[in-house]
Amino acid sequence: MFVSMGSTATAYLTGFGRYLPGDPVDNDGIVARLGGDDPVTERIRRRVLDANGIRQRHYALDEHGEPTELNEQLAVKALQAALDDRGIEASDLRMLACATTMGDVLVPGFASMVHGRLGGGPMQTLTASGVCASSLAALDAAVSKIRLGDHPRAAVVGSELSSRSLRQRRFDGIRAGMDSHFLRWMLSDGAGAVVVEFQPHPTKPSLRVDWVRQVSLAHEHDVCMRAGMRGAEPVVGHTWQDVSIADAEAAGMFVLRQDVSVLDELAEAGFGQFEELVDIGLVDVAHLDHVICHYSTNAFRDLAFDALRRRIPTLDTDRWYSNLETRGNTGSASIFIALDEAWRTGRFAPGETVLLAVPESGRFSFAFAHLTVVAPSDQQGAAA
Repeated sequence: MFVSMGSTATAYLTGFGRYLPGDPVDNDGIVARLGGDDPVTERIRRRVLDANGIRQRHYALDEHGEPTELNEQLAVKALQAALDDRGIEASDLRMLACATTMGDVLVPGFASMVHGRLGGGPMQTLTASGVCASSLAALDAAVSKIRLGDHPRAAVVGSELSSRSLRQRRFDGIRAGMDSHFLRWMLSDGAGAVVVEFQPHPTKPSLRVDWVRQVSLAHEHDVCMRAGMRGAEPVVGHTWQDVSIADAEAAGMFVLRQDVSVLDELAEAGFGQFEELVDIGLVDVAHLDHVICHYSTNAFRDLAFDALRRRIPTLDTDRWYSNLETRGNTGSASIFIALDEAWRTGRFAPGETVLLAVPESGRFSFAFAHLTVVAPSDQQGAAA
């Protein structure tokens, strides 16, 4: 039985799914998909790959670099996996929250396109745009509606198909330095999804959502990750919408760029946000059992370990879960893909806590979610 309108409920993650297109691509197979075999590009590629630690990733591109799927298709396949895991249909959903950096089309919104392909029935939809942290923003919205009693069940998906923008044809004829190559050899494709409900799964453990927090520090930081404008800041008359498509492409406006010189600042700001969560009591470091953190390079993992040890001297790094090396950086999808994989390892036990952490370099924002593993609802009833 569902709670009445206006009452307060708790939100639980009861179904998990992911989708990674194609076979894994190792570091030697990237050029066949993306191009860029000249000596200068190869030198930059090796430098970036050596630093980030990624050994394989997935692309929705065939062996000739041609797209095989749409971003909305990746999202639907992850959603269907989560629905199957929960044992329900799309028609059982009353809300769909979708996150992505770049959808397949400019209009309609990404969530509308995903809903149209997924099917089901009438439901509230939400498109959370941004970069990596947009998936937890979408989760926050869905959790809030469940807790308000507006919906009994929702699904959330983060999906990325960045590879189309990383192919050599996008870089021909323009000046492309480390600000663009850093992401070119970093990003890959995939989707991850969760089902959110007002009660735990009846026969399997669930994850109770204790809280979700997202904060932007854009008032203190310049743009870091960008596309669609000339230079590092938007100027009237100099965005991709102000000039012809040909002129925008020639100017490199469609190349995704990142100011790598400020990434240390991003890490420092992220640690500051974590410290604040501890200080106000939202995170109890003495009872923090698992950490799943999205990051773009193993160097950030090492910095995070050092920061966490300042608060948790006895930190067991085996409690830290990441699949960066085997799945790559899939942007907004990364945190749900990692959560799904960690969940299926059986590493979580009832009563344990899980912290999700996602830094976003777009203009410096951070998202966190605190989860607690709970027993199936039928066992809870028996215990009572």
